[in-house]
Amino acid sequence: MKKIVVLTGAGMSAESGISTFRDNNGLWNNHRVEDVATPEAWAANPAMVNEFYNLRRKQLFEVEPNAGHLALADLESNFDVQIITQNVDDLHERAGSSKVLHLHGELKKVRSSVDPKLVYELDGWELKLGDKCEKGSQLRPHIVWFGEPVPMIEPAAKLTSEADILLVIGTSMVVYPAAGLVHYVRHEIPKYYIDPKAFAINGMRNLHVINEKAGTGVAIVARLLREMAEK
Repeated sequence: MKKIVVLTGAGMSAESGISTFRDNNGLWNNHRVEDVATPEAWAANPAMVNEFYNLRRKQLFEVEPNAGHLALADLESNFDVQIITQNVDDLHERAGSSKVLHLHGELKKVRSSVDPKLVYELDGWELKLGDKCEKGSQLRPHIVWFGEPVPMIEPAAKLTSEADILLVIGTSMVVYPAAGLVHYVRHEIPKYYIDPKAFAINGMRNLHVINEKAGTGVAIVARLLREMAEK
């Protein structure tokens, strides 16, 4: 069974109603990235940062996987599908995908602010200031903020290097280190880049650019891949 590795970004979840920083010129619900998604922001104003993520988490309980998520899950019938996502939502899992690696953390989880190994499933959408881990420190969102290391980047690079087929969906390909993952893939394998603003990537062979939103674009590629598998 051929291995499909799928790299997904914010555009993957946009059709489910989840907004992104780049929707509004670097703003996210009228917040600058520096104000809500950095360790410095958490240190300076934990109440504001915590409220921001509480509201995002609450929204996540109100949205559903879109056609793109469902189509990727359905590909598991014919392929070994590994998803590597920059998104912090759980829409891939809720759609039925069984192998999902989260590069930037998970919104429905929280962790210790002194020991990043202490990660917990949050019961509901609200994390409160005063909620503490077993070591007595304040719990924080389990999110990789700008300026923090990305612990899962090495496992993601290894998975990408093993791909027989690569799909890149809903990402601008400008946020590193995630954008660098495409350079671990073997030259000879087919690659599909699905995004309304997708472009040819310098030096990348066998790349098919599909300027569509995730729902439409994944359906197109899924059909092509199944036709190839049947030959």
